[in-house]
Amino acid sequence: MNRFSAFVQKEFRHILRDRRTLLILFGMPVIQVLLFGFVLTNEIKNASIAVLDPSKDAESIALTNKLVSSGYFQLNRNLGSPDELDPAFRSGKIKMAIVFPPDFAQSLNEPSSLNAHPATIQIIGDASDPNTATTLINYANAIIGDYQQEKAAHSGLSPNAMSIVTQTRMRYNPEQKGVFNFVPGVMTLILMLVSAMMTSITIAREKELGTMEVLLVSPLQPIQIILGKTAPYLVLTLLNAVVIVLVGILIFGMPMRGSIVLLAAECVLYMFVALSLGILISTRSKDQMTAMFMSALGLMMPTMLLSGFIFPRESMPVPLQVIGNVIPATWFNTIIKGIMIKGVGLEVLWKQTLVLGGMALFFLGLSLRNFKDRL
Repeated sequence: MNRFSAFVQKEFRHILRDRRTLLILFGMPVIQVLLFGFVLTNEIKNASIAVLDPSKDAESIALTNKLVSSGYFQLNRNLGSPDELDPAFRSGKIKMAIVFPPDFAQSLNEPSSLNAHPATIQIIGDASDPNTATTLINYANAIIGDYQQEKAAHSGLSPNAMSIVTQTRMRYNPEQKGVFNFVPGVMTLILMLVSAMMTSITIAREKELGTMEVLLVSPLQPIQIILGKTAPYLVLTLLNAVVIVLVGILIFGMPMRGSIVLLAAECVLYMFVALSLGILISTRSKDQMTAMFMSALGLMMPTMLLSGFIFPRESMPVPLQVIGNVIPATWFNTIIKGIMIKGVGLEVLWKQTLVLGGMALFFLGLSLRNFKDRL
């Protein structure tokens, strides 16, 4: 027993000296609890909306202020005409629009028994993310109903004597199919994992088996070795993207309203970013298990939780939104939805494309420098 006790004490000391083991044992649970605690929520806050208010009377302004002061919405822009609705939605900067009629105050203040035209408000949601659109419209209906009751009570009328009728419209996805959000998200996740994880594991395997030195003494340059290792995964990942798009279109009825050529080019750009990240991970990994762990922890979880694939980014704390901006999937998810669902082009997606291009150059340069230093 004394020998066994000494052996156990030795193991404890070994674990306590190993910082990486302590990080896995205590750091990962804390990080996961914090991430899931802040991210896993059905509540959406600070969603950007637009308001089209041709009347600009006291009632419409008061209702707009009530919507914004609720904390669920923030006013992104005031629209001047119905023609501005489509560009606002296509830009991706708003999640919902509120459209008031020109005679909103007059229709609201006139008793419903004498008014043949009740006060009507149109609520338009961006259903490219159907869950978010449905939640925001439910918020708006609840706030409008509460405003109606407060207005009736203040006027000394019964709630039935003053009515606001809401008309709901879902843009891009009238049937609110969840696949419109699922297919782009899965495509974003698969392209990242196949490109980055498999690349990092492949190069780490060469280092682990000792065959990397054989490649280095060959006539091939380091850049040629890297490109040769990553080229097959680039082709296979692109084939994966084609399969996912075809399955989404042919089986689930996913639309393809934009340019197929632009979609293919954006996929290749995104895969270059993922491949660069894979090479960077491989330079920091001594073996395949370490590379797989770093890929899963550093790429898979942030892509699923912080990119807007599953949970709306508007509901996340500001620090997590900032971290999400560093994740390539955040920008690519917007690109693929814009091309496939909204049918937009580079005139709208140029910012996201430039960000991905900058990430590709940065990560590729950093990974190449680390690759040479490590070898």
